[in-house]
Amino acid sequence: MMTDETANYVMNQTMLRIRDPEKSLRFYQDVLGMTLLDGYDFEEMKFSLYFLGYHDDSDGPMPQDRTERARWVFGRKALIELTHNWGTEEDSDFSGYHDGNEEPRGFGHIGLSVPDVYAACKRFEELGVEFVKRPDDGSMKGLAFIRDPDGYWIEILSARGSADLISKLAIKTP
Repeated sequence: MMTDETANYVMNQTMLRIRDPEKSLRFYQDVLGMTLLDGYDFEEMKFSLYFLGYHDDSDGPMPQDRTERARWVFGRKALIELTHNWGTEEDSDFSGYHDGNEEPRGFGHIGLSVPDVYAACKRFEELGVEFVKRPDDGSMKGLAFIRDPDGYWIEILSARGSADLISKLAIKTP
């Protein structure tokens, strides 16, 4: 519940560790349509951070000044932070990161709301994206799950379709 003390809190980011920034950035930008808002290399600690989200002209221009841009990024809502530990992309012994959907289960997925799940999935299929669940598989129709290059699950849903599922299948909780 929002209070005066929490009135200006913002859900800023979800961090995913990635093996290869080139593959992951291409996926989140070209497949999911996100914009790379900023990136930061930490040479001494050998890692990079990439912040992606949806940005359009109504958001105004992205600040050009480095400090202002960072302040702007860390004040935005619902970003993906991709964290790359240098060298993992070339390490043949690196088996990848735990996606949370194998035992022991933990993190499950991120969700992406789209206007038309079926149209989005047709496009994903044409782009060769790996599916975990297609829209008509299973008992929850009209939503899908795809995998990013590191195996993280991304739920593809629509506001209307999800509302219909909730009204048909879910029991109201407090």
